[in-house]
This record gives sequence, structure tokens and C-alpha cells, in this order.
Amino acid sequence: MKNMIVLAMHGSPPRDFPREDLSEFFRLHAQIQQANSSAPEKDRYSFLNNKMVNWPRTKQNDPFHAASEELATHLNSILGHEVIVGYNEFCAPSFQQALQLAANRNATQIIVATPMMTRGGEHAEKDIPAQIEEFRKRHLNIEITYAWPFESTQIAKFLAEQISRFV
Repeated sequence: MKNMIVLAMHGSPPRDFPREDLSEFFRLHAQIQQANSSAPEKDRYSFLNNKMVNWPRTKQNDPFHAASEELATHLNSILGHEVIVGYNEFCAPSFQQALQLAANRNATQIIVATPMMTRGGEHAEKDIPAQIEEFRKRHLNIEITYAWPFESTQIAKFLAEQISRFV
């Protein structure tokens, strides 16, 4: 059995992405969410999204991306399983692409994890499970487990340990 980990991260726009493009992206995003956009606006949004997702990332222009990759490296070292990072938005590879990368690398079991620990978040509670179900329908031979939700007591213990370093 080949186990792989897919780390589902949020993602953030790179700091050096053109401000005008970023403003336009978010304006178009809001219009699309309200179902108040034309085909050319949807095309422009798609273009800007693709531009942002594929923007070259460095520690300087996207510290969140760098920290996500560092977290994956530590998980790999601790668990001994390959870890692929997938992003919900703004970065590549997308979460769906990360799942497909794991499948392409002959994973027989994929464990999906996220540092989004608390319940109620749109990505952790809805988006990630929905994408897992989509993937599962296309890959019946791969066992996929979402290591979520976290128990409140586990989160509290984790935070207490961190807080105790400063008390």
C-alpha cells in the first residue's frame, strides 16, 4: 500500500502581484458570486485567476506559500510519506490537482490533512469534503480519508502548549 498525504492549504495572493489586477480580480469575483457578470467578465476573471495561480512564488512575495511547503517537508520527515500541498485558491497546484498528482504517483491511500482546525470554516467544512467526493467518484481504487474535524480538546491542548512557551 502506497500512502500519500495531501495537505490542503488556503493560499494567498503573492505580494508582488500587480495591484490593479488584484483589485479587478476581487471586483469580478464579487460580481460572479452575485451571478451578476457577463461572459467577457467571466473570461477576464478566469484570465486573472490563472495569472495569479501561476505567478512565481518566493519566500519574499508569498511567505504563506513558503511556510506551507516547509510544513509539508516537516510532515514528510516525521511521517515518512510523501506530502503534496494543494491550495484552495490563489496558488498552484489546486487542491484537486494535488489529489490527482497523488493518484498519478500510484497512491493507494491518500490522507487529506489541513491546519484549518476549527469547525465552521467554509473551506475545511464544505469545499474540501466536496472536492474529496468528486475525486473519490473518479478514483474508486484509491482509499481517501479526510483527517478532520479536530476535537476541540486537541486544539485546546495544542494551543495551551504553545501559550505555555510564553507564560
